[in-house]
Amino acid sequence: MPTDDTPTRNIALLIDADNASWHALDPVLTVLAELGTVNIRRVYGNWSKPGLKGWRDMSVKHGIEPQQQFDLTKGKNATDMKMTIDAMDLLFRGRVEGFGIMSSDSDFMPLATRIRQDGLPVYGFGNAKTPQGFRQACSRFIDVAALLSDGGEAGASTTPTASAEVPLTEALPPAISGRTPVAAAASPPTRKTKAPVDQELLKLLVDAYDASKRDEKGYVSLSAMGQLAANRSSFDVRNYGYKRLSDLVESVPNFQIERRDGRALVKRVR
Repeated sequence: MPTDDTPTRNIALLIDADNASWHALDPVLTVLAELGTVNIRRVYGNWSKPGLKGWRDMSVKHGIEPQQQFDLTKGKNATDMKMTIDAMDLLFRGRVEGFGIMSSDSDFMPLATRIRQDGLPVYGFGNAKTPQGFRQACSRFIDVAALLSDGGEAGASTTPTASAEVPLTEALPPAISGRTPVAAAASPPTRKTKAPVDQELLKLLVDAYDASKRDEKGYVSLSAMGQLAANRSSFDVRNYGYKRLSDLVESVPNFQIERRDGRALVKRVR
């Protein structure tokens, strides 16, 4: 019998091959396992382009349905329109309960916004240069460079890495600019790095703590704090090199974590 730790929702992954790295597919599928089963897998592009060979190979390996779209006019990308139409068809059929969009193109911001208006989660996957409009339109936006920096660890399993104390749906914000995007043809990095905690992230955490209900010792629920932060922004702890919200918060000297009866509690100390 399915449990809360085994999501069974029907998930659609739509890939903009011109603006997504095929190297990140394995960890992306792992992340989407947090939502449910990725039964619908489609990748869009003009398959006559030599640069899409990597995606052609991955479509066979992972059972992804290639969608051909010719470049009818120079400088215009008809792929985006086809991908958007398919997403809306899937939405209105009512059989899809969550979406993954692999692209760094801001043109998909209205699509992500529309899907969320129907109450469905949208996970965006792109590089560090993805415009903020698309990032914030997603329920969560994940920098694929952060996924790849795990050295393939994220793609080694098909089960989510959420801890019992805090689900990964309460993870933390997108990396702030300045990180190097992953090139489609480049080999993925093999060394995991942790991004420094900047003032924007610190303010987000402090504001979420201040808005949370405290006990007599000044502690708040880490889960509740993460949820409040999530309401402000699309974010994910993996963009900072961590796998759990508790790990990230513990790395910030402004907070301390205490565990009671299997629950993680946070207190601000500075």
